[in-house]
Amino acid sequence: MNAILHNLQVSMTLTDSGDALFWGFLDDRDVPGEKLRNLMFAWHESSYYGTSLDLQQAGDISVVVLPADMVLPYFTEPGFMEILRFEDGNEGMKAMRELAPLLYQEAQAGRYVPSLHDFRKGTLGWTWDAESDALKSFDWAAFQNLDALGQGLAGLRAAFSAVVTTEHYASEAAISDLRRDYPALFQRSASPVTLTEEEWLASLGWRPDTAPFRPALQLLEPDEEDDTWRLRLVLQDKQDRSVLAPIRLAADGTAAGTWDTNWSPYVLERSAGWAARLAEPLPSGSSGVELLSRPLSDESAWTFLTTDSRHLLDGGWNVMLPGWWEAASKRKPRLRAKVSSEAGGKGQSLFGLNALVDFDWRIAIGEADLSEAEFAAMLSRNERLIRFRGQWVYLDPALLEQIRRLMASVDPQEGLSLLDIFQLHLLNESEKENVPKGSSSPEDDAENEERIKMEVELNAHLMGLLRQLAQPSELQEIPVPAGLRAELRSYQHEGFTWLTYLRKFGLGACLADDMGLGKTIQFITYLLHHQAESEQPALLICPTSVLGNWQKELVRFAPDLKVLLYYGKGRLSGEALSEALKGTDIVLTSYTTALMEQETLQETVWSSLCLDEAQNIKNAQNKQSAAVRSLQAKHRIALTGTPIENRLSELWSIYDFLNPGYLGNQRGFQHRFANPIEKHQDEERTMQLQKLVKPFMLRRKKKDPAIQLDLPEKQEMKVYLNLTAEQGALYEQAVKNLMERMQKLEGMERKGAILSALTQLKQLCDHPVLLTKEAPISEESLLNEDSRESFILRSAKLERLVAMVGELRDEGDSCLIFTQYVSMGKLLADILQAQRDEPVLYLNGSTPKQERDKMIDKFQAADGPGIFILSLKAGGVGLNLTAANHVFHFDRWWNPAVENQATDRAYRMGQKRNVQVHKFISLGTLEEKIDEMLESKMSLSENVISTSEAWITELSNEELHDLFALRKDW
Repeated sequence: MNAILHNLQVSMTLTDSGDALFWGFLDDRDVPGEKLRNLMFAWHESSYYGTSLDLQQAGDISVVVLPADMVLPYFTEPGFMEILRFEDGNEGMKAMRELAPLLYQEAQAGRYVPSLHDFRKGTLGWTWDAESDALKSFDWAAFQNLDALGQGLAGLRAAFSAVVTTEHYASEAAISDLRRDYPALFQRSASPVTLTEEEWLASLGWRPDTAPFRPALQLLEPDEEDDTWRLRLVLQDKQDRSVLAPIRLAADGTAAGTWDTNWSPYVLERSAGWAARLAEPLPSGSSGVELLSRPLSDESAWTFLTTDSRHLLDGGWNVMLPGWWEAASKRKPRLRAKVSSEAGGKGQSLFGLNALVDFDWRIAIGEADLSEAEFAAMLSRNERLIRFRGQWVYLDPALLEQIRRLMASVDPQEGLSLLDIFQLHLLNESEKENVPKGSSSPEDDAENEERIKMEVELNAHLMGLLRQLAQPSELQEIPVPAGLRAELRSYQHEGFTWLTYLRKFGLGACLADDMGLGKTIQFITYLLHHQAESEQPALLICPTSVLGNWQKELVRFAPDLKVLLYYGKGRLSGEALSEALKGTDIVLTSYTTALMEQETLQETVWSSLCLDEAQNIKNAQNKQSAAVRSLQAKHRIALTGTPIENRLSELWSIYDFLNPGYLGNQRGFQHRFANPIEKHQDEERTMQLQKLVKPFMLRRKKKDPAIQLDLPEKQEMKVYLNLTAEQGALYEQAVKNLMERMQKLEGMERKGAILSALTQLKQLCDHPVLLTKEAPISEESLLNEDSRESFILRSAKLERLVAMVGELRDEGDSCLIFTQYVSMGKLLADILQAQRDEPVLYLNGSTPKQERDKMIDKFQAADGPGIFILSLKAGGVGLNLTAANHVFHFDRWWNPAVENQATDRAYRMGQKRNVQVHKFISLGTLEEKIDEMLESKMSLSENVISTSEAWITELSNEELHDLFALRKDW
């Protein structure tokens, strides 16, 4: 098509993809593409005045390329008329200029339909609506006769489609809406080869089908009159769906039958298309024509139901199947183990998860519930579709084979273990919750596809057991033992009852209450209750740093229990140990000793085995964890405030100790739970794991409303710690040196020496470096995990503080840490900042007021630092630090009033949480002895002790020795 501007002749053609190609001649010579582009598009804003348009070389001619989505708008713009004038004989360009505005208006107004031509090629395209009034009046015949577009209508359709896409479907949101409203547009499996455009648009739902009926293929099941399956073609009345008109199709597509006379024009128009579509081959190898012409065997009916019908539906057919099929096809056969009614009842003892339980097989297919014998009889018929108890049942051979294998893998004569029963029941319960599936790996999806899962039907006893485990508050309370020297809070009584209840069934228990809720007192109560009846002692394994604390707490709360410390160089062995165990209720040892003495500890079947700070076995591969798991016990308990610190494998390790095998082997657990949950946040797997874990874990948090009501506003706890070997040796040496000097000194020199020794011993209880005056720990050592750990382990106090601060910070709590010594405060700040990788505030007497005020504001802010270290004198008064709900007294001040003032920085008006106060005391040292004096008010009045430390300088040498000397029994 051509246009002339002065002496310039312009030609254009449309490509199949809808792009317009322009080239020009001036006085019979080619016009350079760049010059032509400047002339024709200087006014065209959409192409940035022509600068965004490509130039292409076609032989010797330079061509300007206008993209398809710009073609119709370009010919519609009024500027086009000002650039070009049309001479006689240039009807093609005139026609394009006349048609383009019409098509562009149709695209903008939304008068378009999906392109069947493009759909058959596997792409999404658009074409104008031929029924549009605006286009009906256009002389399409004249336009086509002129061959105005060079490539016929293909390029014009592509240009129209490009405009529709740009104007209406350029965004992901628009495509998403289209996918939702017209999903069949995106189903490439459909093959509407023989559909007319009107039928196809109707099948999409884009345009209503004006026919008063819809053709359908109906599968008829055997009945009393006809015992075969049959397929027939029917016309279903759209107004009354119960009206069906069966029809027959001849080879030439002619339809025969009886139907409403008003339907005839539509039948005549469409029957040939139905015949052609039915002649297409189906996945089974047959065609629709063949299936309509003969009765169907059970095998053919099965194939039609499961395969061919789906293919026909995808092809746009309506398929009418028996009413029972939709529900039955969604139900897989289910294999169920029905637990005997006696299991777990009165008089039936269960001894842990390995206990075997009797059961009978049940197979559910559809609504039918079959016994093992009935299932075997059904299989012997070797049919896929059978009528059973008045209803049709379909049997998938692949799934039936899975049932056979599952049944063969378990011998009913031997029974199922309680472990298997609980797993199967809890996992099945989690699936019933119908949680939306998360992003699991493709391997998992493939593994789960079409797999039969064995279910379990619990009896009333075991259902009650699981229900009570999940709801500890519903358990019947067990009376508190008379020997307990404490008042249990209601949730602690509940925890003791829960532990006892699990012991009854031999099930391991993880008590995972928050720090400060009293896990220790709950276990001590449990010990008092059970050790009165047990011939064997219990064994408690804990970190070395809390051995002394356990000794103290046992003496304090359960003085009647006989405690044996199995630790250190002087620990018993051989016959002496065996003899000692006979009169012992509870043996205390450390994780390190348990590893070294693994064989000795394996010789006893312990009444119970309890792990304190059970996260110490989080690495299942190390020797310490393996040693602990190898020990024998009638009941296993784990105490921990942090059952998971970093990875789910830590939870597996604790549960493998409590109930070996319950969560499978480690590799299977990683594949089944850890990877989908940690990598893909799989919600379904998360819920499954929660269901499995919950019955054997009791976790209460301080934030729980019921717990808050049960807690005092301020809890004071003394944390007793043993000195490390290094601290013990240095302590004894310092006392020896002092006592030697006491023989020679008098008066003020003696008093000065005593006060100096007092300070040294108190600093030594904090950390040896305060006494040895070593260089501060370097930044490199702080950042190195092994070096930092070695430094921490030199002080029992520091080791415990790091663990407790880690636990409370993981719970979102904040803390104040008071110390008398500036160097200790700096050391604590450096260690905790490196350990937690978070900011730590440190305030002492040399902190300027402006900096001090900034620290306080920062700590009190909603998102402020969670750890604040203060020297006792500088931070003990005048500060409001209610953001903290934990207070640590790292070293003791002999004046209780001073300590209370420091505590009141957090426990004061404005505090909305319960405050926990932790007072660290080194066992066997002067810290413990003076604490005992304060508690018992022995000989020295509270006023004397509270005033200062001067009273110590007045003691005799013998009294000094008694006060300072390290008690060997710790």
